[in-house]
Amino acid sequence: MLSTALPVSAREPPSAAIINPELIRKYSVPGPRYTSYPSANHFSPDLEPVAVERALREDNETSASPLSLYFHLPFCESRCWFCGCNTVITRRKAEAADYLDVLVKEIELTASRMDRRRPVTQIHLGGGTPTFFPPDQLRRLGEVIEVQFPNRSESCEFSVEIDPRRLTEDHVVALSEMGATRASLGVQDTHPSVQLAIHRFQPHALNQQAFDWLGDHGFSSINVDLIYGLPLQTEASFSQTIDAVLALEPDRLSVFGYAHIPWIKPAQKIFDARGQLPGPETRLAMFLQAHRQLTAAGFVDIGLDHFARLDDTLALALKNGTLHRNFQGYSTGAEASLYGFGMSSISATRDTYRQNHKGLDEWCKSVMMGQLPVERGWRLTEEDQRRRWVIMALMCTRRLNFQEASDTLGVNFKNHFRAELERALPLMDDGLIAANREGLYVTSAGSPLLRVIAALFDEHFRSAGGHSKVI
Repeated sequence: MLSTALPVSAREPPSAAIINPELIRKYSVPGPRYTSYPSANHFSPDLEPVAVERALREDNETSASPLSLYFHLPFCESRCWFCGCNTVITRRKAEAADYLDVLVKEIELTASRMDRRRPVTQIHLGGGTPTFFPPDQLRRLGEVIEVQFPNRSESCEFSVEIDPRRLTEDHVVALSEMGATRASLGVQDTHPSVQLAIHRFQPHALNQQAFDWLGDHGFSSINVDLIYGLPLQTEASFSQTIDAVLALEPDRLSVFGYAHIPWIKPAQKIFDARGQLPGPETRLAMFLQAHRQLTAAGFVDIGLDHFARLDDTLALALKNGTLHRNFQGYSTGAEASLYGFGMSSISATRDTYRQNHKGLDEWCKSVMMGQLPVERGWRLTEEDQRRRWVIMALMCTRRLNFQEASDTLGVNFKNHFRAELERALPLMDDGLIAANREGLYVTSAGSPLLRVIAALFDEHFRSAGGHSKVI
């Protein structure tokens, strides 16, 4: 069984990206985001190979291995038309209590199969909108987590996604009592015209209020999510959004390119009908402008859409080669097994993935029958594990040492991946990758195109269908 530890050879972060717009135009094609390998769209409903019960037993044989816990709280009061998340739209607050009853049962079903001595190093509440849940319901969830997973590491990173429109100070107090110290705020854009076009009106005063409350109650790190490529955005207007957000003094920013997938998310069809989406050149200009502003403000380009202050743990992980990537994006939680709870959530052990039922009714029914609510999954072959190691090394350290890779993977790297290295030659000619006798590394010009470079080693990626463009 292959180790998931990434190369130790990367000890210095790549230099600030020197972005070549022509190369981005050339290579900005749809592709996976590589929060896993294989990507989640390859998971299979045939669960026999996954052997879920055996996977849980194998993963819990060593009590020293850490845990990362994810809790999907899927409710939103209204639908943001750009959103690609799996959500439940309702204004009925009673839904939260009903959902939590089932969630608690799922937690108990799973925890009964686990070694509860394992240290918990990460906890994440995702959505939907976790703050749809009343503060007392959040407190109840916190108590259940504490009982079922009592060995929380002193350095545990406890983060929560927050919608400033659905936040009260009592929510923040409840989250602080649970142990949360990191928050990610959905902002997207600060202009009222854009907000109305995406069905998400959010006065900037609410963002400031959220920052104030979080700071008052001990939150040590705040991330802001922004999206470029939304209806009515321009390069100038998005620059103003970035300035407004920088004035809040966040610790991290996630700057996503809007993923237009109306064949999966029908609500997005309204954007096609209105004809308000910016064109490719405007979209590229917004990406370039965001990169310039954030790096000029002292943020480190972590990769893809993540930026962090120099002293942030994410930037430090990039510097010392311990950066990791999972279903929440870049993180510092390397080597932790991920256990997801709630509808559509994904779990990942060393050689398996499993995803819960995406439908609320199906998930509830399965749990109430006393079953683990798994709908799809994947058991990684030895070759899958090799390719995952290579792809995650490129995504997280941007370097590959041939001898180190050979020793770790148990094959002669250059011989085993001869075809992939040949396919990389055009990217080398374009200056996205550089290579010598010892290995290869992603250049500063190639950093914005990490997904394209990683796809060279993706044995399962044969079609761009279902993926967003890399820029």
